[in-house]
Amino acid sequence: MKVFFDSIGCRLNQSEIERMAYQVIQAGHEPVATPEECDLAVINTCSVTAAAASDSRSKVRRVHRRNQEAQIVLTGCWSELEHDAASALPGVIQVVTNTEKDTLIPFVLGLPELEPSWDVLERRSIPGIRRRTRAFIKIQDGCDNHCTYCLPTIARGASRSRPIDTIVAEIRSAVRGGVKEVVLTGSQLSAYGFDQPEDIDLTTLIRSILDQTKISRIRLSSLEPWGLPKDLFALLRDARVCRQLHIPLQSGCNDTLRRMGRPICSDVFADIVSEARETIPGLAVTTDILVGFPGETEKEFDVSLAFIENMRFAGAHVFMYSPRRGTAAFHLPNHIPTQVARHRSLTVRKIVGESGHTFRTGFLGTTMPVLWEKVGPSETNGWALSGLTDNYIRVRSDSSKDLQNHISLVHLLEMEGETVRGKLLL
Repeated sequence: MKVFFDSIGCRLNQSEIERMAYQVIQAGHEPVATPEECDLAVINTCSVTAAAASDSRSKVRRVHRRNQEAQIVLTGCWSELEHDAASALPGVIQVVTNTEKDTLIPFVLGLPELEPSWDVLERRSIPGIRRRTRAFIKIQDGCDNHCTYCLPTIARGASRSRPIDTIVAEIRSAVRGGVKEVVLTGSQLSAYGFDQPEDIDLTTLIRSILDQTKISRIRLSSLEPWGLPKDLFALLRDARVCRQLHIPLQSGCNDTLRRMGRPICSDVFADIVSEARETIPGLAVTTDILVGFPGETEKEFDVSLAFIENMRFAGAHVFMYSPRRGTAAFHLPNHIPTQVARHRSLTVRKIVGESGHTFRTGFLGTTMPVLWEKVGPSETNGWALSGLTDNYIRVRSDSSKDLQNHISLVHLLEMEGETVRGKLLL
């Protein structure tokens, strides 16, 4: 059987379809690059915003238009919350809940419910639009906090951690497949290990990966700013751990944070970032910011904007609030007009764009290792390379060789928009 995979939303969703692709290969079937080639399409949906929910529906319709014979199986947060609507979409034969997602492939293919044999096969990237140089490794799922705007928390349930030995085995499989960087993903990474009887946490896991695998780079995905292990920042000084922390802020105003149900205040957030920067030279701190939350007055927005400016983020995902049925925020008074929220979004994007530009400019004239992810023909008949430093600076360079998935030293020369042009040092 030929299986096409697609995903909407977060890195956690990407990690899940990568795991499913591994199960397909283990069962002797074939992941394919396009819907036209497939017998079965698996789509991992998202509900984090109204736009993501709409995109989930559009993906299904697009796959069906391109291959009306293909059977479509849906999973993920949107199909979990809107089961009837998901089931009614054209071509859909099955909607699998988030709790059953790990056994989706065995169930659909009529196989026993077996854990993937990570010690047997090497990791191969999903072909087509979901192909990634990095491997996304799910270490944890679910969240015990109840932010008032968040549907994925409802859809994914309570926090639960994967065993360290299973994670290590999966990363070893990725290394055998040639992967140079793994991204540890989850709904609430900082909660890793809290549900386990043993005394383990995120730093325990990272140490085990460093000690028991030969992976060149470990990167953390989104990390909520509460429950952080005390020695986490010191561990990020290890050369194999990427100097990037993506810590969601959402708002720099405490009154807004309280209505959001975020168990943190701006002063504590600032202290965390300050400690991290002092401990980890060259650290990139990126974030999520939500504007137009119900009740966000002009004064609250101004307070948040001033805080964001002072934080000097290296980058940010900026979202406009989307009313989502089933969340507490849906029932809050004083919803913000869309045009006001859009103006606030543009204002924040400008501020973060400036601080990100300043961060990247500070590394011009230095030499840094870059993992090349994207490769295409250059104007000089060689290869145009695009990749990331460990602290998440996008670098472009030209080469006479195809260096995709290689790490090379690069001298950073000048800014080209939001990208840094560099000279490859071979």
